[in-house]
Amino acid sequence: MTGQETRNKLTDYWKDNGVEKKDEFALLTNIIHEEWTGLTVKGHKDLKGLKSQNLRDHMSEAELIFTALAEISTRQIAATEEAKGLTQNAKAGKKGGTIAKDARLSLEAHTGKNVVTGENFLPPTKENQKLNS
Repeated sequence: MTGQETRNKLTDYWKDNGVEKKDEFALLTNIIHEEWTGLTVKGHKDLKGLKSQNLRDHMSEAELIFTALAEISTRQIAATEEAKGLTQNAKAGKKGGTIAKDARLSLEAHTGKNVVTGENFLPPTKENQKLNS
């Protein structure tokens, strides 16, 4: 399953369980993201030097995997707890984010390398490749 499929299943769960407004989706996403990374989504984008670009397009393999872990954990916890509405889903999001944070900290302790970085992982576009040739 790809990270986007994991994300879609989470947002589908939210839609089916009382989360309706766009800003509520953004708030829940930020709760999960901040819990596992220690940064808000905006803070992570700033770290990578992004303006309006999609953060996921610029994440490393590890950042994407930990994002997916946080989101699948959130969805499974929310489903187990039968979370409804913003408040209950926010609590599930914090728990799901904590699972990914704990895994991230463990990996970082074993490798000595940060998972969350300012590095930009978007592959070069065909146009940029032609310019550099």
